[in-house]
Amino acid sequence: MRTVSLIIVLSLVGVGTARTAAESPAPIVRCEKIIGGEGAASARARRVVLDAVSIPAYLPQTVETQDRAWPYWSKTGLVIRAGAPQVTISVPVAWRKRAAITWGNTGAVGALRVASCPQYGSNWNAYAGGFLLRSRSACVPLVIRVGQRAATARFGVGRRCPDAG
Repeated sequence: MRTVSLIIVLSLVGVGTARTAAESPAPIVRCEKIIGGEGAASARARRVVLDAVSIPAYLPQTVETQDRAWPYWSKTGLVIRAGAPQVTISVPVAWRKRAAITWGNTGAVGALRVASCPQYGSNWNAYAGGFLLRSRSACVPLVIRVGQRAATARFGVGRRCPDAG
């Protein structure tokens, strides 16, 4: 009986310590973080993924930061179709030492969720943020999930990527 109790205690203790940063829940960007709206024409001028997320394929400029962890920054808005289901955007685990994202004041994260938000003056809701990099440029893949659908989109940050669309 003592052996069974010890195994149960040890397994319960291990549950808390076995979690990694990749398993922790992604922060939620709430509707109050919307900085404005975009009309359908301007949102469609960018690349639209899964009919819900409007993003550029190429960001020509990066700037140096004073942050040793993420020395380069590229600003770009994230635009989500009003009323779309919750959107999850994540940097693949293999890339998380090279790139991070931030929209809606989340700070540098490997993944975030954008809440489903109603229309705020237009059909598309915009959020401030961008990419943080360890190097001046990269072709960064992001996994975008909308409801049960998922797609990977590549972003040319500081350089063009041949497959970034």
